[in-house]
Amino acid sequence: MNQFRQWCCACALFAVFSAVAAEPAAQVQSTKGSFADVKERVVMALENRGLVLSYTAHVGEMLDRTGRDMGRTQRIYGNAEVLEFCSAALSRGTMEADPHNIVFCPYAIAVYTLPQSPGTVYLSYRPPRKTGSDQSAQALLAVEKLLADVVAEARQ
Repeated sequence: MNQFRQWCCACALFAVFSAVAAEPAAQVQSTKGSFADVKERVVMALENRGLVLSYTAHVGEMLDRTGRDMGRTQRIYGNAEVLEFCSAALSRGTMEADPHNIVFCPYAIAVYTLPQSPGTVYLSYRPPRKTGSDQSAQALLAVEKLLADVVAEARQ
């Protein structure tokens, strides 16, 4: 009987960890074009939805600057910025469903180029993990849809 319990526990843990591992940590897509044009298309996609870009993190510049200070000269990105924004309606819904969902706000989309891939611009975002109640999971699914829709529009 004890072995049976251990086997059941092992199966349950395997199922839980398999489900978690199945969710991608990041969605990465690419498109052809210039960094400036693709970034502008992300901003326009946000504005088309009544959203406002609240902050731009200049990640590529920061890595170049701090790399020099540490004696590390490998260039990671051609250009790299993370665009942060929020949707009052979606954020309100996610946090009404679960106040701990505050961790998912603001939303962010990274726009970047790689030195070895000229002419290709990457767009990536972290899909929020659907946790908590059904209401919470549905609210977070709406956030993921927004991120996916903005990226899809920017790739056109």
